[in-house]
Amino acid sequence: MSKQVEFFFDVGSPASYLAWKQLASIAQRHNAEIVWRPMLLGAVFQAVGNTSPAAVPAKGAYMLKDLKRFSAIYDVPFCFNPFFPVNTMQLMRGVTAYLGTSKFESYLSAIFNALWAEKLNMESPEVVAEVLSKVGIEATDFKVRISEPEVKARLKSSTEEAVARGVFGAPSFFVNGEMFFGQDRLSFVEDALRD
Repeated sequence: MSKQVEFFFDVGSPASYLAWKQLASIAQRHNAEIVWRPMLLGAVFQAVGNTSPAAVPAKGAYMLKDLKRFSAIYDVPFCFNPFFPVNTMQLMRGVTAYLGTSKFESYLSAIFNALWAEKLNMESPEVVAEVLSKVGIEATDFKVRISEPEVKARLKSSTEEAVARGVFGAPSFFVNGEMFFGQDRLSFVEDALRD
């Protein structure tokens, strides 16, 4: 499998959730590998001087309508999380910790769905523990893994690399070195994978 699509994302981004829901089928259609690139969106925003669209009331209201439109087009469940914005530091350390393990896909699915389909408060350790237990991940295992210095360093490094490569928001994709920003640019990603 020589084709790759790099996916820079943060689970606290509703647009990343919608992109994630589509990415596996796009990769499968083009026999491409997804290279998962977790990053901390808040740190990216800080580094590049960007802010969440939700910080501008008119833009935030439009974004919410757009997200609902795309969820209807994609036929996927979507509910804007009432706890937004969510501090995703621990959740993204979890993404980094489970990446490359047999638990990665179930972890990512549980977290994304809890945030953007079930509207759960994923800043609550008790809620996170309950969500993870449903997919066979013990809260103690999660806590140990996200505390490992190597996991913290990997997430920081991936975030710094995102900034160095021109990422300014989530989701961002790279195909053959070219960047595409936003879940509404997935058709561009797909076109790049055809080449």
